[in-house]
Amino acid sequence: MSENLLQALQERLLPHLDSGVCPIYVRRMPPCRNACPSSEDIRGHLTRVAQSQLRGRDLEESLDEAWRIIADKNPFPAVIGRICPHPCENACNRRMHDWPLAIHSIERFVGDRGIERGLILHRLAPAGSANRRVAVIGAGPSGFSCAYQLARRGYSVTVFEAADKPGGMLRRAVPAYRLPPEILEAEIGNILRLGVEVRYGMHLGSEITIEQLRSEHDAVYIAIGAHKSIRLEIDGEDLPGVQSALDFLQQVNEGASPDLHGKKVLVTGGGNAAVDAARCARWLGAEVSLSYRRTRFDMPAIPAEITAAEAEGVQIVPQSIPRHINADDIHEGADPNAGASGGISASGDNTNPGNPRLRITMMRTEPGEPDSSGRRRPVPVVGSDEHLSADFVIVAIGQKPDLAANQPFATGSVELPHNPVQALSTPGVFAGGDMLGPDFATTAIGHGRKAAAAIHEFLNGLTYREPHVPRPIDAREMKLDYYLHLKRNDQAELPSEERSGDFREVVLPLTAEQALAESRRCLSCGLCLLCDRCRIYCPREAISKDISRPQGLNMFTDYTRCSGCTICSMTCPCHYIEMGFRS
Repeated sequence: MSENLLQALQERLLPHLDSGVCPIYVRRMPPCRNACPSSEDIRGHLTRVAQSQLRGRDLEESLDEAWRIIADKNPFPAVIGRICPHPCENACNRRMHDWPLAIHSIERFVGDRGIERGLILHRLAPAGSANRRVAVIGAGPSGFSCAYQLARRGYSVTVFEAADKPGGMLRRAVPAYRLPPEILEAEIGNILRLGVEVRYGMHLGSEITIEQLRSEHDAVYIAIGAHKSIRLEIDGEDLPGVQSALDFLQQVNEGASPDLHGKKVLVTGGGNAAVDAARCARWLGAEVSLSYRRTRFDMPAIPAEITAAEAEGVQIVPQSIPRHINADDIHEGADPNAGASGGISASGDNTNPGNPRLRITMMRTEPGEPDSSGRRRPVPVVGSDEHLSADFVIVAIGQKPDLAANQPFATGSVELPHNPVQALSTPGVFAGGDMLGPDFATTAIGHGRKAAAAIHEFLNGLTYREPHVPRPIDAREMKLDYYLHLKRNDQAELPSEERSGDFREVVLPLTAEQALAESRRCLSCGLCLLCDRCRIYCPREAISKDISRPQGLNMFTDYTRCSGCTICSMTCPCHYIEMGFRS
């Protein structure tokens, strides 16, 4: 700031001098954390790394501390750093300046490094010190999140899981090219080291009941997920060769997937499961088309995954829905094991040497009025039928919890709560995760953490209250022109020609140099950036800096010298300094 500009500011602000108004340091909610379903302290772990040199800390120490900051809310940083659709990045204020931060890439880097270094989850109390027992039903991300938060507070936790392995949908439905199984195993193992016990083969409604567990435990958390595929409800859906995406992805993950080489596959759906199934089928050698009832832009799958699927040869067919499926011997007498060329063919195409087994009647759609999601409802176009042929049809239009096995839920005598902190009709019984509505794994983790807090309050005779969440800081409240334009550090990917049926991980990690450079792009919205502008431009030299104080609390004002000129708040780029009357 030039001397002339400083003088002009002082003259303009002269009427406010000695008015009693002074700078107040107000920690504001950054939009990234506000958008994070598990409420991770994103700004905290990014600036911990970014300010290493400023604070004279070793980078390795700062990265370890960044891992602990993430793990305080989310015990799966390496997992979530791979599979989360990162709504935090869509909210990042930096997007209004150049590019949003690659938050998910840094989280993965920090998570992987935590595994490599053998970092362990932090206890808040000795094991068993709470002298209470809690049962968790479901060994998925929500169940383990709740178990982790309770175990670290000294509770004895037992997880009851219907399958023979832990992980829930993370293990069943996320392909290895997105989430290597050893990463999932490592982070689950870290939770188990806290003393969490898992009992397998325990189905809710048969081997165990809610009433039984409640009688034997002080509290129960139900997180059975949403493992039941939603059906198309059309004729032919039960024919051989028609399969749900969940079942197909589970077969792939278990190494028992069908031989699809040269076969034609139609996947219907637009979410992550649909894209995962389409890419897996393509990697297994199939010719794959993916139909979706809305436009490509409306597909809820992660955009980068859709782009990758197209690069690998998956044909996206938007605004198209199946009406019914028939068994078909289209090319009578042809070898059913022969290869096929081209995409899904029209039924009249006799040039195909293969013998597709299914004929699918497809109908085009057009956008109608907006629905509850804000997207335009797909409306079928009468008379737009097309007949397509395929060897397999994979249905991926959504999942729901399978409550039929448990009588209280099946009969409606017990209703699911609206949120994970609201107890069921039985005191001390809570529910959360995908069974309240399928969502991100990050959301399920957030549910588990909130449920653990509610259970902790219940067991101590208190009533849980949602913490106050301040309004997130807006980019228009910041001084974006202070920040340099810096290129985003994106993760590299394996070339599409190197991707094959071995399902190697496609997205490659950041280097340490990239992770550090990316963390330094953080604007530190609503918390001190250590830029020193307030101290430098204070005309009364009323502001001092103490680097030994905790992060974000390093600048302070001698109010006996402050004139209330507001220059400090006007020069603060991250809107940490506001003007007000000190109490």
